[in-house]
Amino acid sequence: MQQPLAYRMRPQTIEDVVGQQHLVGPGKIIARMVTAKRLSSMILYGPPGTGKTSIASAIAGSTKYAFRMLNAATDSKKQLQIVAEEAKMSGTVILLLDEIHRLDKTKQDFLLPHLENGRIILIGATTENPYISINPAIRSRTQIFEVHPLQPADIKTAIERALSDEKNGLGQYDITLEPAAMSHLCNATNGDLRSALNGLELAVLSTVKPNETAVTITQPIIEECLQRKALSADKDGDAHYDVISAFQKSIRGSDANAALHYLARLLEAGDLKSIMRRLMVIAYEDVGLANPPACAHTVTAVQAADQLGLPEARIPLANAVIELALSPKSNSAMGAIDAAIDQVRTGHFGDIPADLKDAHYADAAKLGHGVGYDYPHDHPGDWVAQQYLPDRIKNATYYQPKTNGRFEAALGEQYEKLLKANAKNR
Repeated sequence: MQQPLAYRMRPQTIEDVVGQQHLVGPGKIIARMVTAKRLSSMILYGPPGTGKTSIASAIAGSTKYAFRMLNAATDSKKQLQIVAEEAKMSGTVILLLDEIHRLDKTKQDFLLPHLENGRIILIGATTENPYISINPAIRSRTQIFEVHPLQPADIKTAIERALSDEKNGLGQYDITLEPAAMSHLCNATNGDLRSALNGLELAVLSTVKPNETAVTITQPIIEECLQRKALSADKDGDAHYDVISAFQKSIRGSDANAALHYLARLLEAGDLKSIMRRLMVIAYEDVGLANPPACAHTVTAVQAADQLGLPEARIPLANAVIELALSPKSNSAMGAIDAAIDQVRTGHFGDIPADLKDAHYADAAKLGHGVGYDYPHDHPGDWVAQQYLPDRIKNATYYQPKTNGRFEAALGEQYEKLLKANAKNR
């Protein structure tokens, strides 16, 4: 039985690895280790299909060391013993241990001395955070490197290689991959190259006619093979941005159901990065001071989604979307900083008051710096009326409080009280 395309297209050298250039690019840490043939055991962690196994395979190919693959959860101690015997005979074996976070104590205790003497170069692969899920004894003997979801351009490079490679890829076929199909293949797999390559192979093998090599792969075929529909998009890609726009406007308009609908469309397109970025913008632009805890909850949800990946990421994201949609809204902070920036850009603002200038160095007082500054904590309520803005704009106000939420209403009351108190003492 023929092995899957993603398996056949694994890189043989470091130079063949697509993506992860922060690790394998020229002059980067793993590339330097390979060039110097000074390998150390390592743990690669990140989402599925992002190149952990490919990097291990490429290290072995570049160094010509024996390469073995085991799974910490399903392979027994006996399989580890076989690898250890091979390492004893040949000198060095690179062992890719998948799901290393599931390594039990018996296997761990067997491995440790072999890591110490360098006969086994362990490359552990995991989707879990190793600082949380992997035993400290293993962590202390390994370097930990994070791999990231591949960019669409990286996936496109790998697909083009697979289409032209006659030995391991699909080069024996005369494949026409329509631009929309290529775009969907690169974008809908959320940086998972394995999924993209195996989806492409399924599309080709299920579509080509018997005894023929010519085949045209369209976007609907790719959608069917990936089981992810593309966002409807015109030739300029405007529809993708239309969905993102509708997503934000639905939350801003407090329509939770519409917001969930557009979230679902973005999730089905696999566009996790756009969702996460947009949600944090929405939290601080549209909800802001009306409900600050919702902003903090959104950041936490985005961090959780980033760690979980799809499909589980949909759960914290849905929590954030519902809370943001149903929160009171305020864009007062954005308006305030924009007003301040506009005034700074005019150049009409004057010098910092002398009493506010840095006075920590010797002879600052001779320049008048810091002289006359009144320390607020020396006064009741830790506040004293004094001027902070430059003379030329001493009466400027940027922040215009709103009263849509209890938090900002309270802020607004304090803001007005302080403005009046300062005005009395001018």
